[in-house]
Amino acid sequence: MVVGAFPIAKLLYLGVRQMSKPVANRIKAGARRSEFFKNYVCLPPAQLYHWIEMRTKMRIMGFRGSTIKPLNEESAAELGAELLGEAIIFLVGGGCMVLEYSRQAANSRRKEEELNETLVSLQTQLAELTLTTETLDAQLREVNRQLVSFPVPSKK
Repeated sequence: MVVGAFPIAKLLYLGVRQMSKPVANRIKAGARRSEFFKNYVCLPPAQLYHWIEMRTKMRIMGFRGSTIKPLNEESAAELGAELLGEAIIFLVGGGCMVLEYSRQAANSRRKEEELNETLVSLQTQLAELTLTTETLDAQLREVNRQLVSFPVPSKK
């Protein structure tokens, strides 16, 4: 039977990625409820993201040097929670990609090692056959030499 193994690792990675979305949603909900999480994890990245986004938009529209008002706390907490959720999903997806790459690299390395072992084995067999051929050739020359050295019976 020449059926390949079912890619269980790929199925596992897909399951992990699918589970990351509900986990990210639960973390976002927890971040909205917890004051510590809100103040130290959600708000700073959200304010930074808002500042960078507004600064870029202002420069594109030609307004230079405009001051940018920070987001209110509720909007920043919501944006920070969304950024956190997206970052978690991105990190899980990236981790799955890295694991899949390392698994494929290990498989490739294993196949290459098997090919190298086969090549070395074939080279060893070739050397043995060459030696055997040379030995048989030497024996054949010796037999021919002995045959030539025997006197030929004459017919009288």
